[in-house]
Amino acid sequence: MRDNYILTAESVTEGHPDKLCDAIADCVLDACLKHDPAAHVACEAMATAGKIIVAGEITARQLPDIPAIVCRTVRETGYSCDYEVEVITHDQSGDIAGAVSGSSEMGAGDQGIMYGFACSETPQLLPLPVVLAHRLTLMLTNARKLGTIQGLGPDGKAQVSVEYRKGRPTRIAAVVVSCQHDEEKNLEELRKEVTRHVIVPALRDLYPDHETEVLINPSGRFVLGGFEADTGLTGRKLMVDTYGGLVPHGGGALSGKDASKVDRSGTYMARYVAKNIVAAGLAERCTVGLAYAIGRAEPVAVDINLHETGRYPEAVLEQAVRQVFDLTPGGIIRALGLDRPIFAPFCNYGHFTHQDAPWEQTNRAAALAEACEREAR
Repeated sequence: MRDNYILTAESVTEGHPDKLCDAIADCVLDACLKHDPAAHVACEAMATAGKIIVAGEITARQLPDIPAIVCRTVRETGYSCDYEVEVITHDQSGDIAGAVSGSSEMGAGDQGIMYGFACSETPQLLPLPVVLAHRLTLMLTNARKLGTIQGLGPDGKAQVSVEYRKGRPTRIAAVVVSCQHDEEKNLEELRKEVTRHVIVPALRDLYPDHETEVLINPSGRFVLGGFEADTGLTGRKLMVDTYGGLVPHGGGALSGKDASKVDRSGTYMARYVAKNIVAAGLAERCTVGLAYAIGRAEPVAVDINLHETGRYPEAVLEQAVRQVFDLTPGGIIRALGLDRPIFAPFCNYGHFTHQDAPWEQTNRAAALAEACEREAR
């Protein structure tokens, strides 16, 4: 490991066009699951000025009113719903449906590699730059909704660069915040307010020093935002959703997919496993990799990397994980309750920063520790 290095992570607000498309897709998914826990949904949204398109494969007992969901989600995010909404959906492929539910145990809805990560660096068991970036965008949104900063728009993003020495975060090297604002908003006033009401409280764990580069709206004016300024697309903020690019990613998006799609359920389970390993004190850092084949229930590969911080060899952890966790899609759905309409509330500010999410619980830590003791004998 290098002695000195900088790690950077970014986050976006819920009004960012890509993230709003994620929210639309997850709201459609939740509406399907509300009436049919066995619904199969692969929903995408694409939006630009004046037009929102929702497309995908949906097989459910009751199809929701998707245009109404789109308009409600856009309004609740802070925009007016002056858009033409087009819906293009059809049933899930019969070939895929047969592979998923054609046996006594649900098979994976696709092939793929999913990664989960946890570390002892923060109470959230996430890298500090990830936590700080999401905190900045959440506080930016709260400042808008509460009126703490007048004239803010829904669109925005943040980025934090943290300097590490010998594996530990020591200082903030740079902070970047970009936020949409009203046309008449004075830029210098905005910068002062964002510093006071967002940056100072958000970075309380490791405050910027006199050498930290703080950039607020570095491009200047940011009046036009959302779909009027940039096309939005579901699944385009994969690193924001997970670990800020600091951990491998298999490439599969999360939002708009029911849990038979292991892109989503496998990613949640990998995080659940990794977090319980670190919470149990079995390692300071842990990356879990799960690989699946379409139609197969059991993963074709389980990889545990403890980054030379583990109490036991990786082989022992792998066996313990297989004993404690059911890694089949059906087992994941049962363990985490992923057949419920719970997804939209966890769509924004990282899927692993919400402490009430089922995959963020550490209720298997003791069982993991006991399994490791048995395996090591």
